[in-house]
Amino acid sequence: MKKREFIAQDLISKIYQHQFPNNQLPPQRSLADKYEVSRYTIQEALKRLMDMGLIYTIQGDGIYIKENILSNPLIYNSMTENSYKDIVSKTIYLKKVSPSLDIQKTFVLEENDLVWEFQRLRIVKYQITQLETSVLPCCLFPDLTPKDVEGSIQDYVQKKSYIISHYITNYKASIISKNQSELLNCKKGTPAMEITNRGILSDGTIYQYSNILALDYTCTYIIPFNKENYEKRQKSMGY
Repeated sequence: MKKREFIAQDLISKIYQHQFPNNQLPPQRSLADKYEVSRYTIQEALKRLMDMGLIYTIQGDGIYIKENILSNPLIYNSMTENSYKDIVSKTIYLKKVSPSLDIQKTFVLEENDLVWEFQRLRIVKYQITQLETSVLPCCLFPDLTPKDVEGSIQDYVQKKSYIISHYITNYKASIISKNQSELLNCKKGTPAMEITNRGILSDGTIYQYSNILALDYTCTYIIPFNKENYEKRQKSMGY
């Protein structure tokens, strides 16, 4: 593990252990001395925490922990911990298609309704990291363009005055096929993470269904301990 990654994870751990009085991190110079690294390495670690939305800086004052972080679950991965300016999308195709029966049921579509299907590569810091295939209902988004696909779908949806509520995400280990390897510029059989995702609006409408193949994928969850659920599971096992 690289030094900056270790430091970032260690700082996250200490944040959730309430080890920083007044929700303020020590100055960069103090952190560099503590971890015995350069200030540049500390800056890189802190940048990751900022990109995750954990901390913010006040010029001339210091580095602070965001107040609502400790009361909410934190989920971050090797894509979301990168700044949007470091992520580029390249559209492979965008087309209108008749939905499969499963997709029709997912979006609760009428028989003749069409959906947008697009495929794009996600490129982080000039490195191809993900192959995404997504579907959106045409009835919600009649004017989707390749330019929209190469930008942020979340921004596009919100500009349409929709309110995004939450996501349902599933992770499964996978390997890259021959066709996928040609797009991802990697070897056939390379291990990958297959991620399926449903985006849901505030009224309960599903606005996107996506399937993502991710290379070098990592994901970290920080969630409160659910004592009630734990005791229920213990009872079900006869303990």
